[in-house]
Amino acid sequence: MSTRSETAARLRSATVTGQTETKAFVSERTTAFVRLLFLFVIALYVIGFVASLVMLPNALELHLSVSKLIHLVAVFVTGTIWWWSRRRERPVATTRLLGLGTTVLVAIAVTSASLVVPANVPGLVMLFLASSLIALVLVLRAAIVPSPAAHAVWVGLPSTIALAVAGWHAYDGPVAHGVSQAFTGAGLGLFSGALFTAASAVVSRTVYGLRASVREAMQLGQYTLEHKIGEGGMGAVYRARHALLQRPTAIKLLPVEKAGDQAVARFEQEVQQTARLTHPNTVAVYDFGYTDDGVFYYAMEYLDGLSLEELVALAGPLPASRAVYLVQQVADALSEAHGVGLVHRDIKPANILVCQRGGQHDFAKVVDFGLVKEVQPKVDLGLTEANVVTGTPLYLAPEVLSTPDKVSAMADIYALGAVLYFALTGAPVFNGNTLVEICGHHLHTPPEPPSERLGTELPADLEAIVLRCLAKKPAERFEDIGGVRDALLACACAADWSRNQALGWWADNAEELKARRHDTLAHATTVAGGQMLTVALSRRGR
Repeated sequence: MSTRSETAARLRSATVTGQTETKAFVSERTTAFVRLLFLFVIALYVIGFVASLVMLPNALELHLSVSKLIHLVAVFVTGTIWWWSRRRERPVATTRLLGLGTTVLVAIAVTSASLVVPANVPGLVMLFLASSLIALVLVLRAAIVPSPAAHAVWVGLPSTIALAVAGWHAYDGPVAHGVSQAFTGAGLGLFSGALFTAASAVVSRTVYGLRASVREAMQLGQYTLEHKIGEGGMGAVYRARHALLQRPTAIKLLPVEKAGDQAVARFEQEVQQTARLTHPNTVAVYDFGYTDDGVFYYAMEYLDGLSLEELVALAGPLPASRAVYLVQQVADALSEAHGVGLVHRDIKPANILVCQRGGQHDFAKVVDFGLVKEVQPKVDLGLTEANVVTGTPLYLAPEVLSTPDKVSAMADIYALGAVLYFALTGAPVFNGNTLVEICGHHLHTPPEPPSERLGTELPADLEAIVLRCLAKKPAERFEDIGGVRDALLACACAADWSRNQALGWWADNAEELKARRHDTLAHATTVAGGQMLTVALSRRGR
């Protein structure tokens, strides 16, 4: 019983966590609202200034009045807060307080204008304008900034008091018997302020409540989507957070309407096969299944690093020792996959992530096994679509192009040789203006030795490994991927790159890597409010 209670408590805690807005989202929406207020008070001041110049004889004196000075202060303060809020990170409570304070300041600035009423402008008109503008501000805030209804009440309270003061001073309309104009104006101000506060509270409760209800209903989904970090032809990849474990996770979604039922079924089969892999240099698959609306998903470990392609773009062609250090890890991961009968079929620099893992640097991870093929499938062969050419043209083995129905682990060996070539030279084995030209080179053109392409000498034993992997005929390559790994480790240069050197490189480039991560996050698409993944439990992967 106690275990069940503890589980329920954890789920309630996770629900509360899901209902709490993420700091980045609250900050983004609050900053947007403050910017809107800044433009709002500027527009009001400009409109008021132009109108007074045209209509009022004492325009200059009016704009030197206390109310206008308050308005100018509001312009300055809202502009400063907007500038400051978009350049700083702060707790959610501080962000909300900034939004509340700015709203109150604008309300005071708006109502202060009615305290100095020109003789030819009815005070009732000024009070009506002030009430309408404050209503607009309060409702906009409730709609834009996610917050509970209580926050709308707290921000509406000082606005209501400001309207009551404005009505006390400015009202000059009809009154009931025995009631002064001041009391009538104050009553009208209180009534309108309370009405607008209630309206904004309803809007805030509706918007915020719906978001919380949706997240609570989706709690069984376990994963909160945060940012879209990539998108391909059939699906998208998101950075997500596990509801209970709170660990970062990468979620890949494959909508059925984009890929078709057969492709999704094949993808599910392939993910099940990939989940069997446990090598540390292979990305770990945590979970897979279907959402309630039929989208296939799988969750895998989130890797905070850069691809081999990005690494070469940043550092240039890698030293021979470092290239061996990274590629032998990839060969090790593929050795396990080939051992259980899986061929990756899309080995390329973009699918090899270089990261820091478990205190180790230059830790290679093989990702995107979405194109794997079971060498001896135990299910309907139609699902594997073995006669379809898959992979990236720059790294395709000749037999993948000529006989795609007979692809074997030899194709991964060829692709790994092409990856090693790229790491050493900074360029692919073959280039061309068209896809057909590149494929033609893979089929018929002998590769230029990497030392000639690079224009500098490379270790002869390493170059021999590259060229053997790139042999046109599979029989002329290494017998298996384990042979490639052993040959790489036997290279004379293999011992020249160590963990300490890897640590030094990452330390020397820490600022550059941090800037790249920041830029990637800045360009990632934020998922508003942290959308939860709704999982159909009856179709969940196990």
